[in-house]
Amino acid sequence: MAHYVAPKQSKISQLADVIVLVAMTVGALFVPLLLHMAGSSKTVAAPVENPTWESLGQNAAQAAQYEKLGFTPETAHDLILARFDYSFTTGALIVMIAVIVLYYWLMLRFSEVEYREVIAEKFGK
Repeated sequence: MAHYVAPKQSKISQLADVIVLVAMTVGALFVPLLLHMAGSSKTVAAPVENPTWESLGQNAAQAAQYEKLGFTPETAHDLILARFDYSFTTGALIVMIAVIVLYYWLMLRFSEVEYREVIAEKFGK
């Protein structure tokens, strides 16, 4: 049996692979934020008039830490009371499921093609 030797990839091709992977990673992280599809809510759940640390639900230790960071009850109000919005649409859910299924199918297909090439190279048709 012949020993399998993987094909060599040029340095330019490796660099292109790295650039594409970094761009895809950054895109996957930031595109949803730019399209306002992810991130914290933009509104405060229940605004408090004349906020104090107690009315914001903060104990003395928490208040001290906020003050060390330069916050006052008025400036920390929105930060403390903002809540994440976990709502989604059925369309977005269906698109996400379709993307995941398509990705999985593509990976299986590419893997099968490459597997068959390796077998054919090693053992012949």
